[in-house]
Amino acid sequence: MADARAEQGSEVLRCGHCGSLNQREEQLSDLNAMLEPGMLVRHPAEPDWGLGQVQSNVGGRVTVNFEHRGKVVFYGDHVVLQMVFD
Repeated sequence: MADARAEQGSEVLRCGHCGSLNQREEQLSDLNAMLEPGMLVRHPAEPDWGLGQVQSNVGGRVTVNFEHRGKVVFYGDHVVLQMVFD
């Protein structure tokens, strides 16, 4: 679902299973709280987006700029981004 940020070149994404997170998913989503600007990540379901760099992580919303997708805003409790340490 896009919001006002879409006008600024970013997009807010929600997953289809939004209201039905189980306890394990909630624990995993807490990993997104560790993300800081500058860190490198990948979207587990979208490998074609390439490497992404975290731009911000505020109030459960994580903004990432991907090589082949551009800027995307995620709700941190819906997508668990994979940290890249290479």
